[in-house]
Amino acid sequence: MELTIPAVVARAAREFGEATALVGADGSRLGYRALGEQVEGVAAALVTAGLAAGDRVAVWGPNDPYWVLAALGTLTAGGTLVPVSTRFTGPEALDVIGRSGARALFVAGDFLGVDRLGALRAAASASASASGVSLDRLGLVVRMPQDWDAFARASVPGSLVQARRRAAEVRPGDVSDIMFTSGTTGRSKGAMTSHERTLGVARAWAQCAGLTPCDRYLVVNPFFHTFGFKAGLIACLVSGAALVPQAIFDPGEALRVVAAERITVLPGPPALYVSILDHPARGAHDLSSLRLAVTGAADVPVALVERMRRELGFDTVLTAYGLTEAVVATMCRPGDAPEVVSGTSGRAAAGFELRIGGDGEILLRGPNLMLGYLDDPAATAAAIDADGWLHTGDAGRLDEAGYLTITGRIKDMYICGGFNVYPAEVEQVLARLDGVADSAVIGTPDPRLGEVGKAYVVTRPGHVLAAADVLAFCRERLAGYKVPRVVEFRDALPRNPSGKVLKRVLREEL
Repeated sequence: MELTIPAVVARAAREFGEATALVGADGSRLGYRALGEQVEGVAAALVTAGLAAGDRVAVWGPNDPYWVLAALGTLTAGGTLVPVSTRFTGPEALDVIGRSGARALFVAGDFLGVDRLGALRAAASASASASGVSLDRLGLVVRMPQDWDAFARASVPGSLVQARRRAAEVRPGDVSDIMFTSGTTGRSKGAMTSHERTLGVARAWAQCAGLTPCDRYLVVNPFFHTFGFKAGLIACLVSGAALVPQAIFDPGEALRVVAAERITVLPGPPALYVSILDHPARGAHDLSSLRLAVTGAADVPVALVERMRRELGFDTVLTAYGLTEAVVATMCRPGDAPEVVSGTSGRAAAGFELRIGGDGEILLRGPNLMLGYLDDPAATAAAIDADGWLHTGDAGRLDEAGYLTITGRIKDMYICGGFNVYPAEVEQVLARLDGVADSAVIGTPDPRLGEVGKAYVVTRPGHVLAAADVLAFCRERLAGYKVPRVVEFRDALPRNPSGKVLKRVLREEL
């Protein structure tokens, strides 16, 4: 069994040949053999550009073929992938790219009308003196698609041979990717994972889902997220399924693609299925190809599971639980009853052991945990104890069959539309708004997104702020899913004797 991603790419090219590997938004197609050839071409171009084995390469773009080729080319050239969220603002992306020490950057040149490279350079210029974070290490910047052809043609003779040598020298324990995720302190942490562990998770997910070369997998979950990359892109590679990425989720477009491409697998948060079910054009599309849905990241009502099976035609609807440090930790299995799918997040998967700590915290241990946090041994030691158990910060309970039910979050994190939001990060932004003396952010229930943020703000004496001022300030500095939806002004926040804000009291008021 192949234990590195370059070896899996090469095997897929040999085994699946002309079978469809990747479908572009314009309907263009790459077979597995052609995909392998293009990935080697990207690797050769990176070697020509001076990428050394182990160098980190950031990819800041949407789900599209360029992202796939950039990522797999990086790994084939012996580099380490650093995905960057397309929802990040310039300062947020600068923090991740700068602290990762990335030597190269692939960046979307035109996506949602945002000049990402311009925003990144502006952020670097503004913060050079204040934070010391810069882009000085970047030796290569490739805008996608503007610079792609010139980059790919720049390979010098011999670079392909060298790239193949690099691919063969990659070891299972080498770091394949660094996925940055915010912590409860508000400072992002880079979870490092090896090739072998990434493939272990992808294979386990593909096996649970029953992925085969007959499947056509619509990947809406972003590639910059562990699920989109490992349970999506890499899962297709190990199984031979066709990867159909969608850059922006639009229910009408998703319906069109499902019908046109005969999609069989469609994972996503509950809000995705609700929007498809309620779309006025649903009846005009043939959805009979759908067989598998995998959801989670929010409450999943039994009625929704039943509607997905009855009205969308899914043979199987599963729920799962995971996090950046473990990707997929638990998962339901085909044949589980709707009540089990709705009320639990499944049982242990991907080789994980699962137990509940004395304080009700979910603990995980297994061969596919992250290696640790980049340049942060203290945070690593706090997350993974001496016995190898990952302390997730989530609370839950296990039934006699080993099925997990999430009962709450020990940490303050909440999930908005499938994305983790850490209130401390939002509170740090609010603290920089002139006139804010104090703030607290909590997650509140939302029928479409699962949870949205509510900010409680205490203004400084003599200052007047409106909710619109607070929200506008946040939108300029935070990804959209992190921006609170509601602002409530208070004279003071409830605190315990040590001065810590009692968010429990704020939640109980709701």
